[in-house]
Amino acid sequence: MKIAAYVYQNQPGVGRISADGQQVEPFQLSAADAALGALPLVEAQAAGRALPATGAAIPLAQVKLVAPIPRPRRNVFCVGKNYHAHAKEFAGSGFDSSAKSGGDIPAHPIIFSKVPESVIGPNEPILKPAASDALDYEAELTVVIGKGGKGISKADAMKHVWGYTIINDFTARDWQGRHSQWLLGKSFDTFCPMGPWLVTADEMDGQNTDVKCWVNGELRQNANTKDFIFDIPTLIECISAGITLYPGDLIATGTPAGVGIGFKPPKYLKSGDVVKIEIGGIGVLENPLK
Repeated sequence: MKIAAYVYQNQPGVGRISADGQQVEPFQLSAADAALGALPLVEAQAAGRALPATGAAIPLAQVKLVAPIPRPRRNVFCVGKNYHAHAKEFAGSGFDSSAKSGGDIPAHPIIFSKVPESVIGPNEPILKPAASDALDYEAELTVVIGKGGKGISKADAMKHVWGYTIINDFTARDWQGRHSQWLLGKSFDTFCPMGPWLVTADEMDGQNTDVKCWVNGELRQNANTKDFIFDIPTLIECISAGITLYPGDLIATGTPAGVGIGFKPPKYLKSGDVVKIEIGGIGVLENPLK
């Protein structure tokens, strides 16, 4: 099942994407719940409640997609350096405050976060800040937590995965390097494009899916999540060891090699560039830089 959040006739809506991908079947939600996107549905299923009934289908071409969870309840959990090739690429970039001599590949997951207010939806412009000229893209498979919990073991972790979406972990590299901690450089307004929708875990294998990214039609990133340094169960076990996870929490699982800083010289983005991310089993998330 694919669940999208959208605006139709100036009203928020949440619906199930039809099997042919051409229509959206709206769930019967209050306007207040619909404004939260798919979050109330994830919470309902995590609590064992049935999904609401759906109404008459609407052609997908007539709605404006927004981020499937437009305002997460709290910061998005993010994973740094989780593909072997990217870990080496980043360690050699000069921007990696976590790199140590001989320690390009981390021994434990590197976890940081992005603030909820940085989230935008498909086709919305990423706004180029006056404060940075070192802007970079990061295509990432993102886990959506269903059943919450604390102290979740790797053996049980996948039972807590409701599904997946795509996040572009957009980054101001100069701020990332300058401040050592990554929150500021990752959390500028509009720096968390998300979408195009959520996909339930029964429809795809997040541990074996392709992750690709194009900039202005040029393929920059092309990998498979089998290349993770830390797999999804390990990430969930790590984060939940001391932090209770809740339904709707998001974990962006890291980006493959091919980001802008990996080139010599770096290929930073400029106004007018378009970043397109495609992940197998989910679809395409595309955003221009403005």
